[in-house]
Amino acid sequence: MPAMEFHLAQLNVGLARGPMDGPVMAGFKAALESINALADDSPGFVWRLQTEDGDATAIRPYEDERMMVNMSVWESIEALRAFVYTSDHTSVMRNRRQWFEKLDTYMALWWIPAGHEPTVAEAKERLEHLRLHGPTLHAFTFRASFPAPGADLEQTLIEDDIACPA
Repeated sequence: MPAMEFHLAQLNVGLARGPMDGPVMAGFKAALESINALADDSPGFVWRLQTEDGDATAIRPYEDERMMVNMSVWESIEALRAFVYTSDHTSVMRNRRQWFEKLDTYMALWWIPAGHEPTVAEAKERLEHLRLHGPTLHAFTFRASFPAPGADLEQTLIEDDIACPA
């Protein structure tokens, strides 16, 4: 039986310092379309949450209307890491403090079966789990990440075969 393929889901949230159509968020709003296009064209990109407007800025799943969400799916943690830290996305990240309040827990990563589109409710639950329990296979971060289900088992089996040849 072939192994199940997994993709990496990510959620990040931001508490906006002002309304999207206001002067505080103007720089963020101006960069959003090009950054989303960059993500869409990046190696390993699979899917992102968006409305008919082409982004997720109108989606407000939290009680505080200033809380914004961004959610996407990638083929691997390496693909997402490359987009986040080595593409033009870094220019937006450098300026995030002028647009968003500092949050202790603002991003969660987790593995999903390939083809699954995570829901906002699922993503919120993963972020809350990370906040309450720290990094686990259920929800983790770049700094404390976990391999896709089965990947660590395959590696363990290979290492066991090397250590204990038949």
